[in-house]
Amino acid sequence: MKFILEQLRRATRLLAALSVFAAVPVLWSGMTGVGAQEKHAGPLVLELQINGEIEPVLATYVEEGLADAARRQASLVLITMDTPGGLSDSTQKIVQHILDSPVPVAVYVAPKGARGASAGFFILLSADVAAMAPATRTGAASPILAVGGFAIGMDETLRRKIMNDAQAFLRSFSEKRGRNPSLAETAVTDAKAFTAQEALDGKLIDLQADSTEELLQKLNGREITRFNGTKLKLELANATRQSFSLSLRQSFLARIVEPDVFFLLLIVGALGLYTEFTHPGMVAPGVVGAICMVLALYAMHLLPVNLAGIVLIVVAIALFALEAKYTSHGVLLAGGIAAMMLGALFLVRSPLTGRGVSPLVALAVTLPFAGISVFLMRSVLRSRKWKPATGPEEMIGEVGTVIKPVAAGAEGMIRWRGELWRAFSSQEIGEGKSVRVTRVEGLRVEVAPVETRK
Repeated sequence: MKFILEQLRRATRLLAALSVFAAVPVLWSGMTGVGAQEKHAGPLVLELQINGEIEPVLATYVEEGLADAARRQASLVLITMDTPGGLSDSTQKIVQHILDSPVPVAVYVAPKGARGASAGFFILLSADVAAMAPATRTGAASPILAVGGFAIGMDETLRRKIMNDAQAFLRSFSEKRGRNPSLAETAVTDAKAFTAQEALDGKLIDLQADSTEELLQKLNGREITRFNGTKLKLELANATRQSFSLSLRQSFLARIVEPDVFFLLLIVGALGLYTEFTHPGMVAPGVVGAICMVLALYAMHLLPVNLAGIVLIVVAIALFALEAKYTSHGVLLAGGIAAMMLGALFLVRSPLTGRGVSPLVALAVTLPFAGISVFLMRSVLRSRKWKPATGPEEMIGEVGTVIKPVAAGAEGMIRWRGELWRAFSSQEIGEGKSVRVTRVEGLRVEVAPVETRK
């Protein structure tokens, strides 16, 4: 049995090593975007997508897309956007990349029903061409200070500081883009939102279009003014349209920061480490748990994580462990399930979208985790009651036979399983008597006579 366990451990270590080497080429291939590097004879329109909240992964994606368009000498970069907003640092980076882009950039809020709200409003107004589809909206760009995923109050000085900084940032490029800075500032100061028609009438955007095809038709032959003041006529007749997708690395990181995936990584990481600590030497659970926990910590750095959710999950794990140790008739187990469900629902909260861990995912992860953790803890507690099967401790409680009398304060000799052991006792024991081992001290054992019933 020992040989089999050792072989299983070696196979597990080999599998873990092979998985690491197998992941290297995948990660390496994902370091760049998927856009091809060839040049086209005709005009090229490179299309990017901004969907969901603005975060660092998306900012890197836009940066790489604009760089790829410059290398391929594209005629236009078309960014289709549908976002509720996001992080201010990531927004500023995207705006900077758009302003510095040698290739003209058009930002298009689409499809119908989409929005370019909050941070998306800044990105829309920073583009060379700002366009919206009918039945879309933009604005509501007042900055929000959030801690733990919840908006917090600000004193008047801090509020003015943040507001003035956002207004100045918006004016710094909207004026040079020929947009209406005074109206644009109301999106920051009054959180005002605009429909596509209101934005067009207020000179916040340049045009409306029902589709990307119609947008490109309207832009063909249109003269625009770049951020540096130079004039440029867009020649987009018979343009080749190509999409610039997220790289493998960016897709992987973007998936990690989804609330459902983050919660799953956190629980799998905790379960893997818990299994390794309670059953040392299994290796695989520890490796998987450590990797998942590191990925969860990465996501925690980007997501608005609520501390109360983390505490509730820790409480749930403690209740599962207590359920395995004490008889509570399921009360501790039910309490742990309730605590983990609440922790999952409280775990991630964005003041922009209200997105968090879905109840279905929370339930689907909580129930198996509860069952597995209670089972593992009960296995550990049960194993502590087992008698050692090897080593000197195995002798304790075993019965041997005296072959040399044991005098009080002097050593004798006993036979146990064919082995001879020096023995001592606090009382005299004659030859041929049965004795029970009570303690092992090196090569000597302490014994006591076995009482026989008549």
